[in-house]
Amino acid sequence: MTNPSIFALASAPGRAGVAVVRASGPLAGDSVQALAGGLPPPRQAVLRRLAYQGAEIDQALLLWFPAPHSFTGEDVAEFHIHGGRAIREALFAALSALGLRPAEPGEFSRRAVENGKLDLTRAEAVADLVDAETPAQLRQALRQHDGALADLYEGWRAALVAALGRAEAAIDFSDDGVGEEEFARARDTAGRISEEIQQHMDDAGRGESLREGLRLTILGPPNAGKSSLINALAGRDIAIVSDRPGTTRDVVEARLNIGGYLLQVADTAGVRPTQEPIEAEGVRRALSHAAGGMTLLLLDGAAQNPRAGLPGDLPEPDLIVWNKADLGFVRNGICISLKTGQGVSDLVKMLQQKVQHKLESKDGAPPLTRLRHRHALREALAHLQHGLSAAAPELLAEDLRLATRAIGRITGRVDVEELLDFVFRDFCIGK
Repeated sequence: MTNPSIFALASAPGRAGVAVVRASGPLAGDSVQALAGGLPPPRQAVLRRLAYQGAEIDQALLLWFPAPHSFTGEDVAEFHIHGGRAIREALFAALSALGLRPAEPGEFSRRAVENGKLDLTRAEAVADLVDAETPAQLRQALRQHDGALADLYEGWRAALVAALGRAEAAIDFSDDGVGEEEFARARDTAGRISEEIQQHMDDAGRGESLREGLRLTILGPPNAGKSSLINALAGRDIAIVSDRPGTTRDVVEARLNIGGYLLQVADTAGVRPTQEPIEAEGVRRALSHAAGGMTLLLLDGAAQNPRAGLPGDLPEPDLIVWNKADLGFVRNGICISLKTGQGVSDLVKMLQQKVQHKLESKDGAPPLTRLRHRHALREALAHLQHGLSAAAPELLAEDLRLATRAIGRITGRVDVEELLDFVFRDFCIGK
């Protein structure tokens, strides 16, 4: 059954100098002919006047991509119009009248997957490219879009398919003296791939943290300057600053670009013993938030006992920073003054180094970027480890088959339909 023809705004919504409207499907060419009086040469931008039923819409640039040489693999047309609301609405109304319908989120990319133009990891990279806020996120998304993850996973899948063939051969030729050798070779491959998957997964969530933003929790006693620090890092007022202890009761978060990396920085309640129930809940949330990501412990360097009130089981921080350096104390480590700005730039450089060390790969291997991939790899690993203890080739073959299917679900080589709604549900309209 042929997919219905769809259209969507492929550029950002709102008033703009130029807006791009994309159409895909069997009616895309008919819509261009009806609106512009004919099809332009493929993949060449032409200037045409758009009109429908005698009503002029706009003067626009047209691009025509006949199937299969298009993003979706279908006939695709792009209308580059002026970005006024009235023009967009007039074009949308004309396309609807011509039989096209508005696209669902991610429907263009979904059709590209269905038509073999993209695998699922590359399609997910399209969404990451659109959402990238920092250079590091952009680099990771581009690498995934170029096929780094797909090549890795497809390499494992192909090796497991070959191992499965050897296990099947061991079953078929068990009486010909070949079975034991093929069985051993299949188990060797399963063991090697198992080790490689385990190493790939033992990354402390590096790829996911880079894509979503690494959590950085600022901890410390009351009045150490935590709220002032998050304001200084952000370059704007995010948290309320007060000399009164216990002002911050909840976790206050901000998304910051630190040296090209996205950090989700959290200002938390001052950690101290308290009987006040609301403040106690704030302390509990602060310690709970510090359980993941990185932690920065901010202390008052001029205080006689800077760690007074801090729990003995406080997690070891990634960075200890001493505030109020303008008061002239001497401490080992990073000393700053949030009052004068002294040392803040050095702190930012240190943070960048810490984040880069935590997120960047040492061996250049592509990182895991999504929980969906991790779940599939965990399933594949469980089947491989179970298969390694198999006493018969029939049992190993079944585990190899299940592991192959689990890895294939990452790129979409198997069970595509059950994955498509999940993968594309968060895409923007027009992609």
